[in-house]
Amino acid sequence: MPASPEGGAEAIERRAWDLLAQLSSAEKLALLEGDTDFWPGMVDIASRDASHVHPWPAGAVPRLGLTGLQFVDGPRGVVLKGGATTFPPPIARGACWDVDLEERIGAAMAREARAFGANWLAAVCVNLLRHPGWGRAQETYGEDPVRLGALGAAMTRGIQRHAVACVKHFALNSIDSSRFLVDVQVSERVLHELYLPHFRDCVEAGAGSVMSAYNQVNGMWCGQHPQLLTAILKRRWGFRGFVVTDFIFGVRDGLAALLAGQDLEMPFRMIFAGCLEAALADGQLPLDRLDDAVLRLLRVQLAVPPGTYPASLRGCAEHRALALEAATKAMVLLKNDPALLPLDPGRSLAVIGPLAAVANLGDRGSSDTRPEPGVVVTPLQGLQAAAAPGSVRHASGEGLQEAVALAADCDAALLVLGLDWRLEGEHIHPGDIAPILRQMPPPHPLLQRWWPPVARAIAAITSYGSARQGGDFAAGDRTDLALPAEQVALIQAVVAANPRTVVVLMGGGAILMEAWRQAVPAILLLWYPGERGGQALADVVFGRVSPSGRLPFAIPTHADHWPAFEPRARQVRYDLWHGYRRLQRDGHPAAFPFGFGLSYATFQLRDAVAKLADGGPLQVAVLVSNTGALASEVVVQVYVEPPGLALERPRRTLVGFGRLALEPGGSQRLCLPIPLRRLAYFDEATSHFWLEAGPHRLHVAQHSEDEGLVVELFCAATDLGP
Repeated sequence: MPASPEGGAEAIERRAWDLLAQLSSAEKLALLEGDTDFWPGMVDIASRDASHVHPWPAGAVPRLGLTGLQFVDGPRGVVLKGGATTFPPPIARGACWDVDLEERIGAAMAREARAFGANWLAAVCVNLLRHPGWGRAQETYGEDPVRLGALGAAMTRGIQRHAVACVKHFALNSIDSSRFLVDVQVSERVLHELYLPHFRDCVEAGAGSVMSAYNQVNGMWCGQHPQLLTAILKRRWGFRGFVVTDFIFGVRDGLAALLAGQDLEMPFRMIFAGCLEAALADGQLPLDRLDDAVLRLLRVQLAVPPGTYPASLRGCAEHRALALEAATKAMVLLKNDPALLPLDPGRSLAVIGPLAAVANLGDRGSSDTRPEPGVVVTPLQGLQAAAAPGSVRHASGEGLQEAVALAADCDAALLVLGLDWRLEGEHIHPGDIAPILRQMPPPHPLLQRWWPPVARAIAAITSYGSARQGGDFAAGDRTDLALPAEQVALIQAVVAANPRTVVVLMGGGAILMEAWRQAVPAILLLWYPGERGGQALADVVFGRVSPSGRLPFAIPTHADHWPAFEPRARQVRYDLWHGYRRLQRDGHPAAFPFGFGLSYATFQLRDAVAKLADGGPLQVAVLVSNTGALASEVVVQVYVEPPGLALERPRRTLVGFGRLALEPGGSQRLCLPIPLRRLAYFDEATSHFWLEAGPHRLHVAQHSEDEGLVVELFCAATDLGP
């Protein structure tokens, strides 16, 4: 819930009940839907790109002084036109492993949302990245639930200082091209151990709203799933906020959805409008379920901090500094042999590649930001501004001969390659949503007689739509995780012409590099770096800042080492095995392990200890020293190897992490509290988490395949509850 205004939670509760008593049945039902009628809203989207023009309203009751909730999207910044800051997307910020930074970014995004007149921000995407081919990989923090939970909770806390956080998409949403169709089969154990803990962390951090997902789980649509929405979210976890549908086509059966625990349909008056009034009148919709939904919406709306936020907050110097900090900390140095980086800014540098001189910020789906002209610093602009005048020369790489000649003529070459919105991103397959359209009334009463056959015809025609439809809202999921062939050919030609070549990769998902990584001395992940990305790149490449990002997912040596992935799957089964867990199980060393990243400094870990006190979390402490010649930041990671006696468990999993900044020669003791539930397994017979009896080996390390320092902790079998 947002930080309470004067009077606190008790006053808000009293006020919510008072307002509930004053609402008519019609007003209560209206509160369960967005304030925009369906067909005008669809026209608004089609004609004005409305999601980038204004927030979407809900819950306004002027006669009672309720001004409503104003929704805006924002995983990488507020998506409205008008000067909002564009940050690196969550996958890049996930590579920072910096909880404090993520909370500060959440607060900045919320302030900017308020400056646009919005007070409800969908910036907390914590869907687990089961496979990096997911088109929206860029919108989440990575493949591990502990990191998803820590960073999602931080973003939630930051937003809730000023607005309402929307946590999405609940749950198991990790395929884009079939998200309106796919049924994800999953056991209770896998659900609670892998795919739900991070949502729970966000709820416990005070989230005001949770967005349900489009997909099915175990044969039931998430938007009308009583186990997910009521049994787990509201009862098991005690969530007191409200559940909102994913936009436009988030429910199929309005009454079933409301009875299952759905509270609000957005952004239009749609499915609920067509069925709930009659269901209330004939007793199918109990009044107490209607009142519960309304109370949840009232509580959250009343808790929004009052006041106005000036337009000057949009893209202000403080927020742009945060964007620069995030872009800098996110960069992951994967290879630097033999210490090619940092480069001398006074020597000649050939900057080559199709992405060097463009604003490559991410996909063009619902997270698309619209920075003002001239705001984005491209890689080429950043490098030119930081280097000696005339020392940085550019070739697009479209002409291979020109690129090779330029590389051969310079002291070093830097290739900027990778992915953009044409290769990955959010996608809507038109044939999947057309059947839902048939439930809507016709756009005009005169069409009432002919609407059923017209709607059926629309559904039939659009069912032939391509899975990659083209246009601005394209891309979708990736099935080929290597670079495009022309980019690989460019790398091979340039490194042959100049062995001092750095490959800088942009994108949101993992990229297979086996065709060329052994031939290239230096590889740097830039991600989609936000509006300050070029400046951050120059700071790292020229040694003003040591790289400190760490991988949020493992990159294997072969695509077969990831789980199977079919973008148009109608049914999939999720298990315990993906990412670094799967690589360990199958005995495949990663090309670049989860949590891996190089630095211009060197670090030493010493004197690791672990203490388990009654009634509190596990405490792990370690002394960290910078033994190099440059100031830098380091990410310390704690992995557990459980006894694994009672049932099959992953060999080693992340349970905690922390980030430190150290000067050369400096040392600091890092203390990490680790909730015991992270060491536990979920027992389906009792529906509780259990700490397994026996020795738990804790590895205090710098990535998932690093042996690190080992501390053995003996535990008794312990019921940790639900």
